[in-house]
Amino acid sequence: MAVAQLVLRKNLARAIRQGHPWIYREALRPSAAPLPDGAQVLVVTPDGRPLARGFWDTTSPIAVRLLAIEPGGGPLSATVEKRVAEALARRLTVIDRTHTDAFRWIHGEADGLPGVHADLYGSMVTVRFDGPGARSFYRELPALLEAAARKHTLVLQAIIERRRGARAGKDAGDDAPEAAVALRGEIPGDEIEVQENGLRFGVDLAHGQKGGLFLDQRDNRALVRTLAAGRSVLNLFGYTGGFSIYAAAGGARATTTVDIGKQAIAAARRNFARNGFDLEQAHFHAQDAFAFLDAAARAGQRWDLVISDPPSFAPSRKSLPKALAAYQRLHRMAASVVAPGGLLCAASCSSHIGHAAFLATVEAGARAAGRRWSLLSCHGAGTDHPTAPFFPEGDYLKFAVGQL
Repeated sequence: MAVAQLVLRKNLARAIRQGHPWIYREALRPSAAPLPDGAQVLVVTPDGRPLARGFWDTTSPIAVRLLAIEPGGGPLSATVEKRVAEALARRLTVIDRTHTDAFRWIHGEADGLPGVHADLYGSMVTVRFDGPGARSFYRELPALLEAAARKHTLVLQAIIERRRGARAGKDAGDDAPEAAVALRGEIPGDEIEVQENGLRFGVDLAHGQKGGLFLDQRDNRALVRTLAAGRSVLNLFGYTGGFSIYAAAGGARATTTVDIGKQAIAAARRNFARNGFDLEQAHFHAQDAFAFLDAAARAGQRWDLVISDPPSFAPSRKSLPKALAAYQRLHRMAASVVAPGGLLCAASCSSHIGHAAFLATVEAGARAAGRRWSLLSCHGAGTDHPTAPFFPEGDYLKFAVGQL
């Protein structure tokens, strides 16, 4: 296969050799001829020395995603096949599928497979490609997933691509609307049931956001389970009730789940029922979280444990000022409904906001509410969502626990 050669305009050799997998379009000299999406490329230094190999994207600001630092070596197809299998093997060493059968199989850049993510839900896989370049380059991925699964006696009934809607826009972020496309098998017409730490959840792989369950919060949900005993719990932006289910399993006195999506709240009710929890002590509100908090504060309502897990407020760097203000406002309102001595768990999935900046919004929000928030611990995503030191952009999830 012919490999196009691209010349760096900027001296990025050190960053590339250290493992950073992205090259932005502005860092490259213009190509002599147009390249198709997914074309394999060899990146060379300004003086012509071979540096790394990857694939091309015609429209993304990230023009090249790199898979191999060494310019020689075997075909990239063999590299992809090996890394798909290794990614699954790593997960199965730390995840007990008898209690958890939903987890992230491929976490993009951190697994050496930039531009693609794959999640396993029971016997089905959902895949998301970061643009047409990745979609074209990884066109053999379904067959590789099936082959890797067979080695571990896993039978995949379906492989489903979750594709961001065309109307979402380039800066829409990870919470943009998605469409489902069957790559293998059939898309289930209804919810399928999966297990997470022995708890049962329904996931809608055709319509559910992020495939139906925010898998990166699994360890943080388990943490909430240990904090909930005897407490009243408020779960904001609760989606299908994940944190609420764990709180109930941990012995919460009562749970309140708030989400603007009526279908999400209906799914949360079903999740409570499928786990056999008392619905009389579970309250559900299909309502905007900010409006709910405003009304609750006016009514003097308080909860012992409040969890705030909003969608990304910062889909791009240009949205940072508004995002930071929105986080501070949210944390002010959330802090105002925490009972004295209670806990506030504040989360952010905005990759453009660092840990320190995020924690500052929690502290400032609490002060604006006339409260003092003391940080107890701060956590990230689960072990199936690894981070890599050479790729700080992947360290996106923050989950801070503090006392008021």
